Amino acid sequence: MYVDSHCHLDLPDLIAREDEVLAAMRAAGVRHALCVSVTLEAFPAVRALAERHAGLFASVGVHPDNAGCEEPDVDRLLALADHPRVVAIGETGLDYYWQKDAPEWQRTRFRTHIRAARSCGKPLIIHTREAAADTLRVMREENAGEAGGVMHCFTESWEVAEDALDQGFHVSFSGIVTFKSATALKEVAAKVPLDRLLIETDAPYLAPVPYRGKTNQPAYVVHVAEEIARLRGVPVEQIARATTDNFFRLFRHAERLPDPA
Repeated sequence: MYVDSHCHLDLPDLIAREDEVLAAMRAAGVRHALCVSVTLEAFPAVRALAERHAGLFASVGVHPDNAGCEEPDVDRLLALADHPRVVAIGETGLDYYWQKDAPEWQRTRFRTHIRAARSCGKPLIIHTREAAADTLRVMREENAGEAGGVMHCFTESWEVAEDALDQGFHVSFSGIVTFKSATALKEVAAKVPLDRLLIETDAPYLAPVPYRGKTNQPAYVVHVAEEIARLRGVPVEQIARATTDNFFRLFRHAERLPDPA
């Protein structure tokens, strides 16, 4: 059985096919998924998905790319995180690819999320793009390791992964690891300790081979697991079991469904 540790089922490409997407997920053996918030305005729809379906969980946060939306403060994040289906804070972090001109407000927002996570004891979901050094620095300055969390959709070097691991974080791989061009990333995926490894889709984005270029969905996380198993020379069942156990150890407020009879 598998867990998709990061997806966006509230987005139009997926929510319009909600029943179909969830049926495909179950058929593929993906029993749980974490639906990740990217704005506070969209959070009620993310939370509602988790409330409607056993096996789905929610996070609360504001993605670093999003400007012109409600700006979170610690109290607001804590209030929204105080819900049994909300198991994480984020998606948060730094993205200098899209937001080159205003990094300081990103760093302030990132610190707000870290402080909220430390206060409520729920782990962080961290996004970093062309900002690894600052991301790791802010994590250290704010003692993000006290909350723990995951470097989601990891695309950075082994040195960045090692720093995040040293701070107590997990590392999650998306469909990018299946791309032929992702040579360096494949090497990282082969080295991350098995007990700190997660898998995800980031659906509807970044569909893995053989669905590259199509709309992604949680069912396709199996292909991420298969590629990591190939890279590490182990059975895919070992990756499925480890990443599922890692998910529930990290997201300790998530309720695991009983194994099927």
